[in-house]
Amino acid sequence: MTKKPKLEHSELSGEYTEDDITVLVDIYRPAGTQNDWTMEVVTQNEDLFEWDEPFATDREAFDEFLATIARDGIGSFLEEEDTPTTH
Repeated sequence: MTKKPKLEHSELSGEYTEDDITVLVDIYRPAGTQNDWTMEVVTQNEDLFEWDEPFATDREAFDEFLATIARDGIGSFLEEEDTPTTH
């Protein structure tokens, strides 16, 4: 049985609420590395949205999340789908 690698979570990770909709923004990379950051958004219904490309910094990842909210609205994460969505 393989162990899951330990992850380092950005301090920018956490709950984000707008228009009475709350999502969890998770920005992480393997612990103890200088690897790029991965970003996921999890909705209240436990829908998962993953970005295809990693980010050089956690700030770039969070800025992309904010840009997505500004462009598409936080409601864009509430679309009903059977499979995870990638951005």
